[in-house]
Amino acid sequence: MSVSVHGPVRIFGHTFGGRREGGVPRPRRPDARAERRAAAARIAGELADELPDEDLMEDLDDSIDLYRAGTKPSCEESEYLWLLRDARDRMERGG
Repeated sequence: MSVSVHGPVRIFGHTFGGRREGGVPRPRRPDARAERRAAAARIAGELADELPDEDLMEDLDDSIDLYRAGTKPSCEESEYLWLLRDARDRMERGG
């Protein structure tokens, strides 16, 4: 037999499932995944502002892996690859 109870339950003089009297509620732990997603979206937005649409794919790893060397002038090429790698590293670190 199973019983579903919502709220505190009093059994043999003891209360279970309720808040301690005078106790301070514990702060909720922030959702780390939501923070990482928000940071990644912010970083991707910054990168999209800096680069033309045709230079940026949906996935940064694809943009880096599928890039063909020599398709840009050398100074632009090194800056482009640095921006992509830096953005990817910042996303992995969480901001």
